[in-house]
Amino acid sequence: MAAFSRGRQRIKAFRTIIFTRPFTARKFDYDLVVIGGGSGGLACSKEAAQLGHRVAVLDYVEPSLKGTKWGLGGTCVNVGCIPKKLMHQAALLGTAVKDARKYGWQIPESLSHDWPTMAEAVQNHVRSINWGHRVQLQDKKVKYLNMNGSLVDKHTIRAVNAKGKEMTLTTKNIVLATGGRPKYPTRVPGAMEFGITSDDVFWLRESPKKTLVVGASYVALECAGFLAGLGLDTTVMVRSIALRGFDQQMAGLVTDYMEAYGTKFSWRCAPKSVEKLPSGLLQVTWMDLKTKEEHKDSFNSVLWAVGRAPETKTLNLEKVGVEINKETGKIIVAADEATSVPNIFAIGDISEGRPELTPTAIKAGKLLARRLVGHSDELMNYENVATTVFTPLEYSCVGLSEEEAEKRHGKDQIEVYHAFYKPLEFTVAERDATQCYIKVICLREGEQRVLGLHFTGPNAGEVTQGFSLSFQCGLTYGHLRNTVGIHPTCAEELTKLNITKRSGLDATVTGC
Repeated sequence: MAAFSRGRQRIKAFRTIIFTRPFTARKFDYDLVVIGGGSGGLACSKEAAQLGHRVAVLDYVEPSLKGTKWGLGGTCVNVGCIPKKLMHQAALLGTAVKDARKYGWQIPESLSHDWPTMAEAVQNHVRSINWGHRVQLQDKKVKYLNMNGSLVDKHTIRAVNAKGKEMTLTTKNIVLATGGRPKYPTRVPGAMEFGITSDDVFWLRESPKKTLVVGASYVALECAGFLAGLGLDTTVMVRSIALRGFDQQMAGLVTDYMEAYGTKFSWRCAPKSVEKLPSGLLQVTWMDLKTKEEHKDSFNSVLWAVGRAPETKTLNLEKVGVEINKETGKIIVAADEATSVPNIFAIGDISEGRPELTPTAIKAGKLLARRLVGHSDELMNYENVATTVFTPLEYSCVGLSEEEAEKRHGKDQIEVYHAFYKPLEFTVAERDATQCYIKVICLREGEQRVLGLHFTGPNAGEVTQGFSLSFQCGLTYGHLRNTVGIHPTCAEELTKLNITKRSGLDATVTGC
């Protein structure tokens, strides 16, 4: 009887193994579905697939109002970091050609830039990256669907392609990584009808010619910077301040340099309307917010850079209970990127309180994938992430701005070491280095831990990348002073800082 009982138990256990476990494994089509094929979504999907999960990526680009569309890779690859840096480089080469004469190069006085040549080269490079992403997904066994995804319930996704064909996918976990798109000012007549955004400027086949850039974010200043650097008549219209959220002393240096080298600024101004003239030019009417006077001028192009909005409206978040910030439209997430629905996660620009930076989205996506697979429990560290503004004079920073450091610790509790320096490259070229500046913000007491590091100058991103690593190791002012610099470089000036703002002494570097 006992043997019979044990036999029945074995059969029951066997049935559990055969039927229950495989049924659970087959319950969903995928272990993970990622909606959004930008940097974060791709990184997350590839990492999860490499670790054994069945993964699908849905990516669909809704054309801009001007009809611009692009391939796989998201904002950074198609209408952000990559084409921006290449066009910035094109502008820097123009400056380098002018400098070259001082170095003895015999260069004709009449030089001109050909936009179509540059645009074709940049766009071809972007397309090669699009193709590379598709190949990588295929190699890593990630199912790529060029479809628009929305939530049906917490485990079901409705996917629709460009022709309206639908399909349904089921999945254990969902990652939302749809990023953001540029905003248009809704209260400015003609703005949407006649203006362009950063979604369009990198895909223009012909030069935008005389351009008004409205906005003073890093996107606005970067675009205005390379347009002016390519020899185009460029004006930036600023309602309040430049580079909101960045250190304002550094922001002032960036815009001062831009003004000195050809970019026009209309400060404290707001657009009222845009009209298309019979000539094809765009007549912009704006208000001077100080004098309340109205002004008009004509431009070939108007580029709106007044902020970005998260791509969350079509995801059907409310139906499944994913909580969002009503003001920003961004998804509220926990430290582990989880939304208010336990198996739905969000990474990148659509997440509330996260930096809108490609590298953070990539890192967060990879770490999330490892946690979902059970490979790791490591969370993303969003503190002290370095970034660079690729304006004509580049600005890079890591850590706190001076304003934020004062707010957190009090003005009397911080020490600011600073220096105005002149890059050696500027000397023979006789370029003004007034805005080349370094600032290191430290706690005043104890070991003087570094809270923030700010740098304007050539190759700012390359300089700051290395120093950002030291923030992970508890960088102090003493560490900087004990580091031997590489001579002659701009970066070495960080290791020589010895004058504080508090002292009131002249911070101009005069020699070794």
